Amino acid sequence: MRIIPAIDIIDGKCVRLTKGDYDTKKIYNENPVEVAKQFEDAGIQYLHVVDLDGAKAKHIVNYKVLERIASKTNLKIDFGGGLKSNEDLKIAFESGAQQITGGSIAVKNPETFESWINTYGVEKIILGADCNNEKIATDGWLEESELNVIPFIQNYQDKGIEYVICTDISKDGMLQGPSFDLYSRILKECHTEDSLSITGSGLKLIASGGISKFDELPQLNDMGCDGVIIGKAIYENKISLKQLEQFIINQ
Repeated sequence: MRIIPAIDIIDGKCVRLTKGDYDTKKIYNENPVEVAKQFEDAGIQYLHVVDLDGAKAKHIVNYKVLERIASKTNLKIDFGGGLKSNEDLKIAFESGAQQITGGSIAVKNPETFESWINTYGVEKIILGADCNNEKIATDGWLEESELNVIPFIQNYQDKGIEYVICTDISKDGMLQGPSFDLYSRILKECHTEDSLSITGSGLKLIASGGISKFDELPQLNDMGCDGVIIGKAIYENKISLKQLEQFIINQ
């Protein structure tokens, strides 16, 4: 299971929100590159970068931060937040993203999102399935749709998607543990023989939201999650970089 720390960006700074509420913003570091280097020094290879300004503005904003992190580290970065157009996507990849995450676009403009899958391939495009009470949320979690998360994922599996980041918004930033039950059901209901035949390898589920202590990581690993995104638990010292380093070594 891949360990993927999160860097959320507002005004070029490393911040965290609670349940996606912009009013709860807490700045952890003025320099996201410093934070990224600390992750890399701990043996971490992956990074999840979210452009929260972009999510609100509905177009890419903090691509210069992405560019700086990508040029000063060897981290494999997936980037999301406000990617709505082909131009946004081009900027993200040119700025150093190895993968991009599309959430709102997959709900509101599925034709464009499908064209990205077909153009860039399933290794480059991650489906963002962020949900509240199992309903997909969009636009920096400011809007809620009527789409249920599991059928939403299944629909895109039919179109070839492999990588899915699922964030339970009710858990995000709460440090009360992830949605084990939800992830278990997603892995069970979406990891079918049909999906295996279509994508070649089935679902690569990345758990996100609510990670609060180290013991939760082996649980997610044993369930079959491909990766886990960790944010506030690192910044609030609930999980140390040393623990993550040991986990990576021992896998």
